[in-house]
Amino acid sequence: MSLFERLTEDMKTAMKAGEKERLSTIRLLRGYIKNQAIDKRRDLTEEEELAVLSSAAKKRRESIQAYKDAGRHDLADKESRELEVIQQYLPQPLSHEELDKIVDAVIAQTGAQTIKDMGKVMSAVMQEVKGRADGKEINALVRAKLGV
Repeated sequence: MSLFERLTEDMKTAMKAGEKERLSTIRLLRGYIKNQAIDKRRDLTEEEELAVLSSAAKKRRESIQAYKDAGRHDLADKESRELEVIQQYLPQPLSHEELDKIVDAVIAQTGAQTIKDMGKVMSAVMQEVKGRADGKEINALVRAKLGV
């Protein structure tokens, strides 16, 4: 079952259960995936669907921080609830230790030694983690390992 089909089934379940907030979030996610498919003029792969959801989750995290900074805790709470729904469809995030091991392995594999090698390390790590870790966290970890 593809992610889109799973969202459709969960949408039906939420509709029957009367879970309005969950239903609206799932509809929004389905809309994001449909729009992306229309833009590409083909059905999305599972990986592309996950990338769409990762992007939606990232937007929610940024919004939560912005709302908290502005003192709008009501809006931050709404975004947090949407983020919880989105995270149910994303793969389990990597722990800091797992991410650390991956970065070490990629640095050894690429032979990176200075900050000039950061680009190839980052691209290799991002390919390996595929949305299971935040890019900012990876960037900070790679910078620390390469001695910047």
